[in-house]
Amino acid sequence: MSPPLFSLPEARLRFTTSTRDALINKSIKPLLNAFNQVPGSENEKKCTLDQAFRVIVEEEIINKAPCENLLAIISLAISGVTEGICTASTPFVLLGDVLDCLPLDQCDKIFTFVEKNVATWKSNTFYSAGKNYLLRMCNGLNLQSQFNLENVTVFNTNEHESTLGQKHTEEREEGMDVEEGEMGDDEAPTSCSIPIDYNLYRKFWSLQDYFRNPVQCYEKVSWKTFLKYSEEVLAVFKSYKLDDTQASRKKLEELKTGGEHVYFAKFLTSEKLMDLQLSDSNFRRHILLQYLILFQYLKGQVKFKSSNYVLTDEQSLWIEDTTKAVYQLLSENPPDGERFSKMVEHILNTEENWNSWKNEGCPSFVKERSQPEFQLGPPDSKPMRPVRKRPAPEDFLGKGPNKKILMGNEELTRLWNLCPDNMEACKSESREYMPTLEEFFEEAIEQADPENMVENKYKAVNNSNYGWRALRLLARRSPHFFQPTNQQFKSLPEYLENMVIKLAKELPPPSEEIKTGEDEDEEDNDALLKENNESPEVQRDKAMTGEQIESFANRLGEQWKALAPYLEMKDADIRQIESDSEDMKMRAKQLLVAWQDQEGVHATPENLITALNKAGLSDLAESLTNDTESSS
Repeated sequence: MSPPLFSLPEARLRFTTSTRDALINKSIKPLLNAFNQVPGSENEKKCTLDQAFRVIVEEEIINKAPCENLLAIISLAISGVTEGICTASTPFVLLGDVLDCLPLDQCDKIFTFVEKNVATWKSNTFYSAGKNYLLRMCNGLNLQSQFNLENVTVFNTNEHESTLGQKHTEEREEGMDVEEGEMGDDEAPTSCSIPIDYNLYRKFWSLQDYFRNPVQCYEKVSWKTFLKYSEEVLAVFKSYKLDDTQASRKKLEELKTGGEHVYFAKFLTSEKLMDLQLSDSNFRRHILLQYLILFQYLKGQVKFKSSNYVLTDEQSLWIEDTTKAVYQLLSENPPDGERFSKMVEHILNTEENWNSWKNEGCPSFVKERSQPEFQLGPPDSKPMRPVRKRPAPEDFLGKGPNKKILMGNEELTRLWNLCPDNMEACKSESREYMPTLEEFFEEAIEQADPENMVENKYKAVNNSNYGWRALRLLARRSPHFFQPTNQQFKSLPEYLENMVIKLAKELPPPSEEIKTGEDEDEEDNDALLKENNESPEVQRDKAMTGEQIESFANRLGEQWKALAPYLEMKDADIRQIESDSEDMKMRAKQLLVAWQDQEGVHATPENLITALNKAGLSDLAESLTNDTESSS
């Protein structure tokens, strides 16, 4: 039976439902389950899931959902990319859709989300797929990044149908009813020195085509038309200035009390509104700001602009003079014209710096030093020569008669001159601070004896500081530290207790702190008698000491591997010894130490001699026998 075929409508419906379930449960598991259950290739399912994400975002925007819901969908898409169920560009596409549809106050939250996830965008999964999307989104904040060529402003182009030549009373009768109290005497527009006729109306709205598509200004004929129309419109603005008393009192009160900002999404091009529009300060600001954005584009060196789009010197001069005039008109336009003009100038300067940075390939911001460190004068002056330091006196350097180095302080001078040669001071025997195993583990060995009845919590091996120093000392002085073992230790105190038991067998018994003279004499006599009475057989029954193992390992050398099977060493232990060291004497020592750990008190010279004879190493067995008898 053939596998089920992929169905786009069914898969999209399934993914849409699963995405909503994932958003409700705040978990990506429903989406993962749906992705694994839907038939089809991985590429088909990824593309379908990308569409489902965009459909849900579109529905949320239409329903005017809060910004948090949109960010939750984008976060889910990020998780989907991490899990490998959607393409890496999906979160960036969703961000672009959201930024295109939401107002500016909500876009601020979106860019806050983008900044918080910088580490995510820099990861290998997202960086290659999203860097161009992110740059394009940042460009969306620029004023001149993109011109909407489809935003065509429609107005009356038939002069015969124009009503601007008729009287003011006829204008009101034909369709513009004004209610009583809607416009007072103070709010009525002042008569203009240039009459508002159809020619001014046509030229004014024709400029919108140049603002929409500024490339026309590089053409000779179009530039002349733009120049002529602009001079007439700006002349109207200059002669028809507004002041605070002309502006609507209602609008001023709204601005003072934090009223909504006025934004013209589309222009109303009715001829009957022309005189009202010219008296509207917000409308005038909008038109003047369009001029500044157009001039910025024409002068700017944009990387992707065609090389044919170059201004002549005459055009550049006119733009420079007109820009100053536009800023002057903005500063005279109420309310807060001066402040608004400076703010716009600052924003456009920032935009120019941004374009220059992009044209240079987005280099890193590195602050260069303007002058050398030793140059104290102005940057144009010649660099000063570095001043040579005066040599120090011989007494200070220890080259004088007393050969003492002066450190500037009596105590420091005394300490430094205890040993003028630093290397010799470091090699001094007095700097040897490492104790012997007997000294360091004496207390732990006493505590490990059951007869002393020391509770576990009071034992030294349970002290973390003591344990750390014990490990360092064992690594330097004990062969057991690097010996592999099959025992598993759950904690450091457990390991140290095991090592203390081994050391207690090898090291001499700890000395008692307080002993009377008679006790010492009696113990010495008993030990002497006992030592004299012990036979060589008794000596061979004692466990081998560390010195004996060290001495015999040097003689065993390369023959350690022949002896290993007779000491009941496993193949894994033998391979471990071979991998740990290439030195034959070290391998022999590790073998004997492992055997000692394995046998415990039964690791006696007698048992080792028996194993040597079985391995055919009779010469070594005889030498070990002689060593045992001579030591007794």
